[in-house]
Amino acid sequence: MSDLSVELFGVRFKNPVWVASGTFGYGMEALELYDISRLGAVVTKGISLKPREGNAPERIAETPCGMLNSIGLQNPGVEGFLKKIYPEIRKVDTHFIVNVFGETEEEYVEVCLALEEADKVVAYELNVSCPNVKKGGMLFGHDPVVLGRLVERIKGKVKKPVLVKLSPNAGDVVSFARVCVDAGADGIVLINTLLGMKIDVKSQKPELSTMMGGLSGPAILPVAVRMVWEVFSHFGFSIPIVGVGGIYDTDSALQHVLAGAVCVQVGTANFFDPYAPLKILEGIEEYMKERAMDSFSELVGRAHRLVPRP
Repeated sequence: MSDLSVELFGVRFKNPVWVASGTFGYGMEALELYDISRLGAVVTKGISLKPREGNAPERIAETPCGMLNSIGLQNPGVEGFLKKIYPEIRKVDTHFIVNVFGETEEEYVEVCLALEEADKVVAYELNVSCPNVKKGGMLFGHDPVVLGRLVERIKGKVKKPVLVKLSPNAGDVVSFARVCVDAGADGIVLINTLLGMKIDVKSQKPELSTMMGGLSGPAILPVAVRMVWEVFSHFGFSIPIVGVGGIYDTDSALQHVLAGAVCVQVGTANFFDPYAPLKILEGIEEYMKERAMDSFSELVGRAHRLVPRP
């Protein structure tokens, strides 16, 4: 049998297939369909310091090869998560990573500190595509100085690993990855959603109540793979890259891996095929078996080694 296990920042994951934040709830809903302990990890829906109701409808719009969402980060808050959801999470035999966000640096820190004693949570994934109220609404992930300070501050307060989920809307992704690496991040997650919009030509109005939303799904795969490739080209194996964006089958997952991702997150595919993560896991295993590969690590970044360098 091929070895699909992955070890990152001192944590051993049984396989490289995770599910992405915002597309899998907190994992409990999927238990009606299959045993989620088969997954390498579950990345939870975003958690904030206080509960959030989210945006008004309409919050989702279908697009060619994808979808737009503007949910507004609805969640029960970190206290509600620990009281109502965490006891159920503890029963599942896989790792959980909590997606964390806030409107100030202090809120990010407080959420992480509240989760430090939750042993089932092995790492934090920072959603930096959130407005910083102290900077006039500028997104944390769009200002390199603010981003670096946020990561450095959190790393100075917590013991658990910190992953940073970067926005594809901020510009040069390599520069922002460098900021995170220099600030002490334990991993980079690529990518968050692309900003998009859809107008209903019958009503002649935008379909989302917020006008614009995050585009996800197979449509963004080439952008995500390109960004994974660029960041790996600069950093190699010195910083773990987790690939997310457009992954819906084995081929799309392997594109991320061959570009340099050590693990992948399945997101929007969960909505149209809830079994997609398991199919991808089985597909990767079969791919390795056909090529007589003993370890999944042999695939990571392999495309770089097969491309002639000038």
